[in-house]
Amino acid sequence: MNETTMLRLEYDQIKTRVSECAFSYLGKHHAASMCPITDVRTIKIRLDETNEALQIIRHGASVPVPSLEGMEHILQLLGTGYMFSERDFSHMAQFIRSCIQLIKYMHSKADAAPTVSAYASSMYSMEPLLSEIERCIHSGRVTDIASKELAKIRKKIAVTEERIKRKLDSLTSRHRSIMQENMISQRNGRYVLPIKKEFRKQVKGNVLDESGSGQTVYVEPAEITNLQFDQSANMAEESKEEMKVLGDLTAMAESYNRELSINTETVGVLDFLLAKAKYAMTLDAVPVELNLDGIIDIQGARHPLMSNTMVPLDFSIGEGYSSLIITGPNTGGKTMALKSVGLLTLMVQSGLLVPVLHGSRMAVFEEIVVDIGDGQSIEHALSTFSAHIRNMISILETTGNSTLILIDEMASGTDPGEGVGLSIALLEEFHRRRATVVATTHFSEIKHFAENTPGFQNARMEFDTETLQPLYRLRIGEAGESYAYAIALKLGMWTRIIERSEAISAGRASRNTQESFVIPPSVDDEKSDDANNLFSKKEALDQTVTKRGKQEIPLKTKPFALGDSVYVGYLDRTGIVYKTEDERGNVGILIQGQKLTMNKKRLVLHIAATELYPDDYDLDIVLETKENRKKRKLLGRKHVEGLMIESPPENEI
Repeated sequence: MNETTMLRLEYDQIKTRVSECAFSYLGKHHAASMCPITDVRTIKIRLDETNEALQIIRHGASVPVPSLEGMEHILQLLGTGYMFSERDFSHMAQFIRSCIQLIKYMHSKADAAPTVSAYASSMYSMEPLLSEIERCIHSGRVTDIASKELAKIRKKIAVTEERIKRKLDSLTSRHRSIMQENMISQRNGRYVLPIKKEFRKQVKGNVLDESGSGQTVYVEPAEITNLQFDQSANMAEESKEEMKVLGDLTAMAESYNRELSINTETVGVLDFLLAKAKYAMTLDAVPVELNLDGIIDIQGARHPLMSNTMVPLDFSIGEGYSSLIITGPNTGGKTMALKSVGLLTLMVQSGLLVPVLHGSRMAVFEEIVVDIGDGQSIEHALSTFSAHIRNMISILETTGNSTLILIDEMASGTDPGEGVGLSIALLEEFHRRRATVVATTHFSEIKHFAENTPGFQNARMEFDTETLQPLYRLRIGEAGESYAYAIALKLGMWTRIIERSEAISAGRASRNTQESFVIPPSVDDEKSDDANNLFSKKEALDQTVTKRGKQEIPLKTKPFALGDSVYVGYLDRTGIVYKTEDERGNVGILIQGQKLTMNKKRLVLHIAATELYPDDYDLDIVLETKENRKKRKLLGRKHVEGLMIESPPENEI
């Protein structure tokens, strides 16, 4: 799956939140490495597992998942010759005990959660290893019964220790008056008496240390020197025997290497499943029905990162139309709706339950690609438009019939006329490749295109014009507005400025409503760098389509006359007829000083010659005069802007 897509849709935050719900290091690792998959059967299994885990959490007691504390270190060192310590075996014993509890717990849930409980059935109890560890290790120390030799040595140590203490008690009573403190100390593991320096010679023995002030010397009495040497030897034997016990335990643990590894990995998987279930419970998420037909039909959907503050979204695509154009004012929720659809799709394909209502359906896509945010880079000197074009090129390279395309703010960042044309051409190409497209825009031309083109549908984000507040509800089947005039008027913009703006917009809209659109034929997942190479221009020009159930826009039947002002839709320009229709239906058009020949089907009457010129106006002279061709060019430009042009005065003829 595209890394940029997951970054733009904030998929990493979902992984982080699932990871926070995990208990073990392996569960957190599985969450961090989670990614969308495309095989629908595998996705269904993952969703079923997560749903079963959710039911276990909701209707059962706390699941005894082992913490795996210390197990990462143990598994890394098993079989390397490393001898484990008492602490390592304590961790191992606790892990085995927790595994036995987990096996018993999951066995009791076999009927309610057969898939999840099946994981525990593959685990091992390893009771012989646990019994041996518990016999040899207790409270982080090798026990006396770990071996017979160790028991003998520790008995000798206890006897010698007792003899040393009796001797020390006797010496303390004898030298109490010359001792700096009435207590016995140790230096380097040997017992000493703290004697005042001036009385040093009254005590037989070796000085092992001296205080910082020099007023006290620490003397090992001669009476216990031999006993302490014997005790040191006993302790060395004890350490040697303990190492032997730990070595034997390590060898036994290595014989269970496979079982320990399987149990650890299984615990990590179960912990990950339960983490997904815990996260689903925080979202009040549910499973959805899957399909490979590009159908998304979700009710009451909430963005998982804003589930508590977002107005629930009802969204549908894939039945009757595969491209949806969302319009509405800024901050109205268009981008959030776009991101919600994309992120929920990624979550479903990752085996996660999603915050929607029961009965919702979602499609599985091979690719999910987005163009959200301008992606502008100062370092690479990329403008918003340049970044957008690069994204579009990348999307075109991968788009097929199992691709979900999410585009925010189509036609932005460049000249509106050219941006609209480019956007419509891209939408046509995506539709030709049978991709599923959800796009947002402010441009009425794109809304008009969607309204009059099969396979496309409009939608709008609802907006309260009285309070100037977005309602964040998506209404499919209706084109929305940006409400720029209403917002500007409410904020204090002059009324006459608003009225003039509306007049200019109305002039442009009246021309656009006469235009019809052409969609090239669909193909199965074919890649193309130039759609014009895939179908003939004549076929595209002759094909005029309208939506089912809507009345087709009538075509002009009366021939164009000399001097008629006509609108050329695909050029977004007006021109003047200088040559009437020939037997093939071709008409000569003068556009900005250039003479072009095009079929009448590509032309729409803008203003008739009878309205443009007085009766005594000599069209032949005008059309042959270079000066008047410039005037006609000016007329054409003004017509494009939607302005009213009066007939030229006689002195200009």
